[in-house]
Amino acid sequence: MNDITKHPTLPPESLDGLNALLNRLVAARREIGKAVVGQEAVIEQLLTAIISGGHVLLEGAPGVGKTLLVRTLGTVTGLDFARIQFTPDLMPADVTGGLALSPNAETGRTEVEFRPGPIFTQILLADEINRATPKTQSALLEAMQERTVTVSGRTMSLPEPLFVLATQNPIEMEGTYQLPEAQIDRFLMKTVVAFPSEDDLDAILDQTTGTRNAEPQQVLSAAEILELQRLTRAVPIAAHLRRMVARFVIATQPDGEGVSKRIADYVRFGVSPRGAQSLVLAAKGRALLEGRYNVSLDDLEAVLLATLRHRFQLNYEGIAEGIDAEGLLLDTWRSVAHGSK
Repeated sequence: MNDITKHPTLPPESLDGLNALLNRLVAARREIGKAVVGQEAVIEQLLTAIISGGHVLLEGAPGVGKTLLVRTLGTVTGLDFARIQFTPDLMPADVTGGLALSPNAETGRTEVEFRPGPIFTQILLADEINRATPKTQSALLEAMQERTVTVSGRTMSLPEPLFVLATQNPIEMEGTYQLPEAQIDRFLMKTVVAFPSEDDLDAILDQTTGTRNAEPQQVLSAAEILELQRLTRAVPIAAHLRRMVARFVIATQPDGEGVSKRIADYVRFGVSPRGAQSLVLAAKGRALLEGRYNVSLDDLEAVLLATLRHRFQLNYEGIAEGIDAEGLLLDTWRSVAHGSK
């Protein structure tokens, strides 16, 4: 890793102990890799998201290790962990908590008290989130955006840091609901957990069917993650790269002037301003994860699909024509960033 503390633009108050902190971040990646085999890109995206202060939507077929990945992240970071199994009969109060009658041992009277739900944690695994109804899915909206829960007019703050990791099954599978656009937009990243290769699958079988289990160790704390989140926001991005992101976002709008014919014909929703913010913030997190204190073009390109694939939607014509949405997104980026046609 580069000695980041020698960077000339680094704030003086961030110098002491920064290298040690970043080394622990590298150690966290290594510890997660002990239990999660062959998902290096996914691990990088999760760590990028957590130091960027964002949430992650994990998509993949059942059995590819999504839940193991989240549990291992909780172990390595030392954050409080809770899991909700989303089902069609899950109610919003099962997520946020609610009011309940409770006897008071001193007075003998029955009193109304708030009983917090599993959202009152630091890492929340919302397992198979798209199996629940839209009403229950939306119970997460305030928590994810505002880091608060409001019940009967009372607003309560959630623990910090709060990191929501939601797994979802592919939408074409039985018993799934489409996530509302407003909720999808709350996720900093949508990460696709791919099926393992033959070599990775062989390693998984060797690791999980023998007598020795991988035992990742805690290497980070909540206070250190909050400090990393502060440092991530302080990472500078050059003005020309920021302007490039703005140009790219405008180029994805189907009703914009001078956009490509494919964008105008096949796109329903382009990238939103929140999407642009997510792209820049994730690029800052990725730069810090790589031991650099400035955002490069490579950082932006590395997080482009993860931060924007769930915010860029085709219209009916695009779906009917079989347009590759991610390919169109990448082509538009290259046209802006590299001047290709």
